[in-house]
Amino acid sequence: MKKIFIFIALFLSIFLGLMPKAFCEEIYKITSANFDTANSVVVLTAKDTISTENIMKDIKLVKLENPSRAYFDIDSSILTIPKQDWTLNTGGIKQVKINQFSTNPNVVRCVLYFNDDYNPDNLKFFRIKNNIIIKIKNNQFSSDYFQTTYRDEHTSSSDFYEALTVTSPVIEPTNPPNVVDQIQQAFNQPQTTQMEKKSLNLNTQFYLKNITIKPYGILINGFGSATIEKPMILQNPTRIVYDIPNALTSQQIRNKEFRINATDVAKVGQFEMNKARIVITTNDVNDYIPIFSSDNQSLLLANSKKVDQNALLSNVSDVIAYNKERIDDQTSSMILSFSHPVVHGIERTNNNLNIYLYNVSKYSEELFQSEYANSVFANAKITLMPQIGMVLSIPLENDSLVRTFLGADGKSIKIKVKGVKKSTRQPVVSPKHNGAKTVVIDAGHGGSDYGAIRDSINEKDITLDVAKRLRTLLQKQGYNVIMTRDTDKYLSLQERCDITEAAHPDIFISVHVNSSVKPEITGVETHYYHQESLALAQTVHAAIASNIKSNNRGLFKSKFYVINHTTVPAILCEIGFISNDTERGQLNGDKRKQDTAKAITEGVNNYFKQQ
Repeated sequence: MKKIFIFIALFLSIFLGLMPKAFCEEIYKITSANFDTANSVVVLTAKDTISTENIMKDIKLVKLENPSRAYFDIDSSILTIPKQDWTLNTGGIKQVKINQFSTNPNVVRCVLYFNDDYNPDNLKFFRIKNNIIIKIKNNQFSSDYFQTTYRDEHTSSSDFYEALTVTSPVIEPTNPPNVVDQIQQAFNQPQTTQMEKKSLNLNTQFYLKNITIKPYGILINGFGSATIEKPMILQNPTRIVYDIPNALTSQQIRNKEFRINATDVAKVGQFEMNKARIVITTNDVNDYIPIFSSDNQSLLLANSKKVDQNALLSNVSDVIAYNKERIDDQTSSMILSFSHPVVHGIERTNNNLNIYLYNVSKYSEELFQSEYANSVFANAKITLMPQIGMVLSIPLENDSLVRTFLGADGKSIKIKVKGVKKSTRQPVVSPKHNGAKTVVIDAGHGGSDYGAIRDSINEKDITLDVAKRLRTLLQKQGYNVIMTRDTDKYLSLQERCDITEAAHPDIFISVHVNSSVKPEITGVETHYYHQESLALAQTVHAAIASNIKSNNRGLFKSKFYVINHTTVPAILCEIGFISNDTERGQLNGDKRKQDTAKAITEGVNNYFKQQ
């Protein structure tokens, strides 16, 4: 009988977690594990309330051979996610396994398998807030001292994602456990599992961890380096769209709405596999700006007229140095250095860049003017804000490209401006058409040129139908519309350009249907070539992506003939894939055609409102 009581007591202590150690042990609960492609680091994230400081002291790397590998244990830790098994193809690491090595004591083990030429001494451990970081490569982070905070471009050669094979455990369904099964589970007997392999695209550089509501905006917390792209303004309802490239959104906040106040609502989501998106529905779209913390770990999207400036002040800083750099014939940069880390906001308009320096109190007008007198920043000026802070205003040529950077210690800001290369083409001056804007619509293919064909459905027929619907909608809103073709006839590419040049339009839109040898591919794309066409491409594509329920394949800079040989802002819209059975049926139906025409019309309206 005594043995039975001992067994029951042992069972209850394990099953209910009542071992004495549990009362005094601070448990590090690992809630996510990610691999950062840009910097080749493994990131283990825990709950906010747990500190990693003591845990980091006890981590020791154990090296093994045959195969070449190493492991480290994290004491007093619990893996709250399924065990991880990643197959990698970067950084000298072939495989990473993370699992619950033991309970009582609670230990999570991470095993890394190396290539033969990899040196395990390159592995380094450090922490950012409540995250354990394992750096795989013995080098600096992907960017140098400066991290990008803002950019005009919506696509960049620096954008990345990497396909990894991830193996996750899938628990087999079982009958309800009986008493014996419960006892076995209490003693950590393994459950029957199988391993499911699937390919994932891991998006890195910035991880959006959580959202905090403020009366004047939303505070985004995370780790990594956050970059904001030039925002887009959409209508019906009025909303402003911020994209964060190379970013991953936590599942806990993905696709959730956050009410800022009685009128403003924010929604956060994973827009593309390597881009997060924040949409703020508000009537004050022109007042919202991004505000960056001095460590670039937090990002505030706030109404600049309502923001509590005192809440942004952790210290007071002064401008202590002014520098400029001429990078090439088109590109120059301004660098401001500060005595303390600076909190700054960015407002970008078509012809101006405003940098709000919220905690900066002093600068030298004389040094500022003398440094930038003979540069593209000659007309830049600094004005003081009420109480504390200042605004740096830089006038810009139309279509200039801007990037801003924050120093790793938060004590420097760099503004890089790239002018648009002057085109050798002779632009045509658009005459006034009773004060209305003129749009040329080009229905792709026609006549003997059928375009893509599937199941007797022709691209040329779909594009003409959508183009006619688009013409009707634009004309109802007062636009002058010219069609390169409004019947089923053949036109060469040059003939389409000649029609456009003769019309002296404000913009040119070519409508096409996509095709692929892979029938599973779906989605919408927008193409542009010349820089002056980028704003049109961004606004029209944003409207299409928001209104058409299909995969958003993004913007592309492409040298299609009709958008290359046109002297006005010109885009080519690929409105879906005829090679996909489902999407082909939609494209051939009235609803998808009409929805596409409405979306392009909305994009055109948005474009002209922002000019």
